[in-house]
Amino acid sequence: MTSLDPIVLFFILGLSAGLLRSELRLPSAVYDLVSMVLLLAIGMKGGIELAKQPLIVLLPQMFWVMLMGLILPLLAYPVLRYVGHFKREDAASIAAHYGSVSVATYAVAVVYFASQQISFEAHMPLLLAVLEIPAILVGIVLARGLRSKMPLGALAHEVFLGKGIVLLVGGLLIGWIAGPQGIQSIAPLFFDLFYGILALFLLEMGLITAAQFGSLRRYGLFLILFGIGMPLVSAWIGIAFGYAMGFSVGGTAMLAILAASASYIAVPAAMRISVPQANPALSLAAALGVSFPFNVLVGIPLYYTFAVWTYSLLGAPR
Repeated sequence: MTSLDPIVLFFILGLSAGLLRSELRLPSAVYDLVSMVLLLAIGMKGGIELAKQPLIVLLPQMFWVMLMGLILPLLAYPVLRYVGHFKREDAASIAAHYGSVSVATYAVAVVYFASQQISFEAHMPLLLAVLEIPAILVGIVLARGLRSKMPLGALAHEVFLGKGIVLLVGGLLIGWIAGPQGIQSIAPLFFDLFYGILALFLLEMGLITAAQFGSLRRYGLFLILFGIGMPLVSAWIGIAFGYAMGFSVGGTAMLAILAASASYIAVPAAMRISVPQANPALSLAAALGVSFPFNVLVGIPLYYTFAVWTYSLLGAPR
């Protein structure tokens, strides 16, 4: 971000403290609470807007976003497997992380868009929740093959009932059922304090990111190049899908940001259950050590610029 938003400065503070081996830490209970509030707030904001329009209108968009979530890991896998020379399980796991989505990146993008007065489709949290699932399934199939015996019950539980999905979808349903007026009684916590809570969350994310730098030193230049190159490619795919679906410039840019982000919550948990042979340090080093800071510090305004260029060249979608 060009103006160094205070939200980003909190991330830089955590990153710097972690790299300097400071004793700064958020208590685990506080981190869990902050994460829950953020996920519920994002879900409720989407649910409030969902209440303003029929769900049937959104079903085609959900289908196309799921298709995008299938394509992204299929593009990442051969690069990781045959260029990076990762073993099959590790390549599949990393690919799944990059086909899924980062809620924290989305939350920072919301703050940036608000500061720049950029509007976007308000039901984006619904699409965010949808994007969590397809990449996990693709990653497991790539790692284990169609003939392998998969613990379907445990997998389904982790994918559909993992904390991130439950809170996002639960918040979405609460906002949808309660509507704009019904949600006012809890708005001070979930909406008025949103930026402050996000700042604390990014402080801890900076500390976690710093902890992954050791893996980056160990596994070399490829993860750094992949962690920057894959988001750039994914962002253009998100722009193509957003434009084809008739989104606004802001909505297309936001979809590009979702496509460019990499999961570090739902996917690691699902991979731990279904592909225990994969090394989680590789995925987290790339997703948290490279892609997350790149997207937060550089990618978000860059992807919006890409969307503006696209609409300038092609005109508004029909």
